[in-house]
Amino acid sequence: MTTQLDAAVLDRVEGVLLGAACGDALGVPYEFGSAPLGASEAPRMIGGGLGPYDPGEWSDDTQMAVVIARVAAARGLTDGTALDDIVDGWVEWLEGGASDVGMQTRAILRSVAAGRGTPGSAGRALAAGHELHRRTGKTAGNGSLMRTAPVALAFLDDPASLTLHARDVSDLTHPDPVAGDACVLWCHAVRFGVVEGAMPDLADLVVELPAERRDQWAAWVAEADTQPPAAFAPNGYVVRAFQAAWSAVRHPAAEGTPLVASLTSAVHAGDDTDTVAAIAGALLGACWGAASVPESWLADVHGWPGLRADGLRDLARRVVERR
Repeated sequence: MTTQLDAAVLDRVEGVLLGAACGDALGVPYEFGSAPLGASEAPRMIGGGLGPYDPGEWSDDTQMAVVIARVAAARGLTDGTALDDIVDGWVEWLEGGASDVGMQTRAILRSVAAGRGTPGSAGRALAAGHELHRRTGKTAGNGSLMRTAPVALAFLDDPASLTLHARDVSDLTHPDPVAGDACVLWCHAVRFGVVEGAMPDLADLVVELPAERRDQWAAWVAEADTQPPAAFAPNGYVVRAFQAAWSAVRHPAAEGTPLVASLTSAVHAGDDTDTVAAIAGALLGACWGAASVPESWLADVHGWPGLRADGLRDLARRVVERR
């Protein structure tokens, strides 16, 4: 049974996708040094980057999240075939709208596409991921964490199910348990922000993780509490991206509202700037709401599959209405 959400909570619901998308578009121009950014300079949605992207355009971080959100809005994420729908959506995106795709994600989705027309696309993705992990031992990139926020919106009333399904969605392309841990922990933080309207203490949320890894995660969180975001570059590894995003939340830039100041700090982390800022933006939007996002950003932000800010607002609301 779902609870009725008041206007303040719905503003925070909308803030999740808007914060992530704006962080993404803000970081796009500076990804891996694509454009210079002075130490005291505020990042801007000038486009370019690895796409290249139009000013205000979001990248694969938000594109993949939109696929998850659309499935969640249409049918929820508890049905066994929801994961198939997500993977099918990603394959369609890869072939018809992807602007930039991580190597690991691309390899797995191409493997799934090779079996098009047969049922069980999620199972094929899992098999391809586990084979990749067997061969390389390296499937803990930041590519599942960057897209995970919509899962939190689908389970605002059910934290136990959130733990299960955040990991399931992560595993589709990133079977390393550490990647799943990061998604579980960040989704619980996003859920807390939406429900409580406050920033969580991540150290309190490590109880949602398997007991054998809680101490390690508590240590990683504590490190991010004390170090600046740039200390975690390069941040392609999921733990480093997680730490960079949390550090940006904890160490905002000198000027701006909490959301603006922390997204500025996230972009200044360097390296995979759009991903770190998208991860941070989802949590910042969850805590401070859509109303905290600058109007100029809302006017500019857009991306695949032809959405703008109002489309993300509507999509976020439909996810929580369907939960």
